[in-house]
Amino acid sequence: QVQLVESGGGLVQPGGSLRLSCAASRFTLDYYAIGWFRQAPGKEREGVSCISSRDGSTYYADSVKGRFTISRDNAKNTVYLQMNSLKPEDTAVYYCATAPQSRPSIWYLVHEYDYWGQGTQVTVSS
Repeated sequence: QVQLVESGGGLVQPGGSLRLSCAASRFTLDYYAIGWFRQAPGKEREGVSCISSRDGSTYYADSVKGRFTISRDNAKNTVYLQMNSLKPEDTAVYYCATAPQSRPSIWYLVHEYDYWGQGTQVTVSS
């Protein structure tokens, strides 16, 4: 059974940084695009970033461009989301997910992804 586990969330002050990890078990991440999504209370789940498996191309939501960086370490079977200059509006539960192809047609659409982790809470507050 495919399993994704996110970690690295927590409470951070505005302007601070966090690095989220998405570790996979029982399958190899190498062949899949991986997306990071977030969901704030009362809001829909939104795409934050995606990294393809084919050439490592990366994609970001406009709201996080220049502040977040997605990367993958295939040797560790893990994908990371480095989040810098965090803002209160970044507060949400963050999820990673796999897409059943090397790069989703539209990376920020939830239905492009099939397996999801349980999420990790990120709270940005002073």
